[in-house]
Amino acid sequence: MASPTFAAGAYAAAQRLASNDIGRTLLQKPESGEGGSFAEMVKTAVGGVAAAGHKADAQSLAAATGNADLVQVVTAVAESEAAMQTLVAVRDKVISAYEDIMRMAI
Repeated sequence: MASPTFAAGAYAAAQRLASNDIGRTLLQKPESGEGGSFAEMVKTAVGGVAAAGHKADAQSLAAATGNADLVQVVTAVAESEAAMQTLVAVRDKVISAYEDIMRMAI
């Protein structure tokens, strides 16, 4: 049985996940009405992180050439960092859940 501390931590992680773009992408239901596969969810999350990274790179390049505001660059980099942190947090939770399942007695 999960401890109250674990449940509170899981709830807090879910709230943080739902508060950013990658989390909203992960939590939305597929358009087909069917449950999407875990592989599709991971592919979507990685694609979102990659897109955020590309946006940050493009903003940095635009700032270097004088075509972007520094605030836009900082915002894009912060979004990219938040997306990466979310992906790492989800990965850690998945690995933790897998390890818990592997420790279960049959």
